[in-house]
Amino acid sequence: MDENPEKLWKTPAGEALRWVHGTDLSALDQAATPGWRGSRADGEELMAVRGHEMAELQERLFAHGRTGGDRSVLLVLQGLDTSGKGGIVQHVVGMVDPQGVMHRGFGAPTEEEREHGYLWRIRNALPVPGYLGVFDRSHHEQVLVVRVNGLEPVKTWRRHYAELNEFEAEVAASGTTIVKVALVVSADEQKKRLAKRLDRPDKHWKYNPGDIDVRKKLPEYLAAYQEMLDRTSTKEAPWYVVPADRKWYSRLAVTELLTDALRSLDLGWPPADFDVAAEKARLAAT
Repeated sequence: MDENPEKLWKTPAGEALRWVHGTDLSALDQAATPGWRGSRADGEELMAVRGHEMAELQERLFAHGRTGGDRSVLLVLQGLDTSGKGGIVQHVVGMVDPQGVMHRGFGAPTEEEREHGYLWRIRNALPVPGYLGVFDRSHHEQVLVVRVNGLEPVKTWRRHYAELNEFEAEVAASGTTIVKVALVVSADEQKKRLAKRLDRPDKHWKYNPGDIDVRKKLPEYLAAYQEMLDRTSTKEAPWYVVPADRKWYSRLAVTELLTDALRSLDLGWPPADFDVAAEKARLAAT
């Protein structure tokens, strides 16, 4: 990398990717690299640099949580199958200490979860102080899958937009910085990735026949995502829309967003709650 890594972002990721109300999601180029003017190799090199910084910032957050701090970070990953959510968890979140990570994937609710309101299982999975929480899919499924598959009456799921905003405002007020990422993959790229899963025995476990049914409803999902982004991107919890056809770019973009979120906490190392000099003397005497 010949230049200062910061300069390879012609527009900071947070600014380039933040959802603007009324933007036409159908016009998004899923193979684009918004804000980035470097190469793939540059991006991968910058990710390694960011990884060291992000790991230290996350350790500071964890240390604060262990010493009475009340801050946490929640990364929400939303996207259709093959959009790269798992890769983000492995390659981005995997760069920090796992002991400070709370990861939760949300599929169809269990029988117990159905006995409660849809936010019940979400509240139970929120990161406690000091932790980086990661949601693979989230509470927003209530205005995506539920809407597209007609699992609730229209008047019911439409009420969820206000509920989601109120819930996230409450979570943010409690000390959690929320980073919501919508990974958007093109229909052609999704088809290639599904075909790859079918061609490779080591990927069969990731394949779900239901993914073909979802592909038949892509226009409906596009409309659902459009309204979700317009109605639930708020000051407390904005959406960042990341083109996901280029995996290296989506991983770099989320790395930038997560690093920025951790930086924004402005946490130093917690001061010792003991006499350091005295402990040094005691240690030397052993």
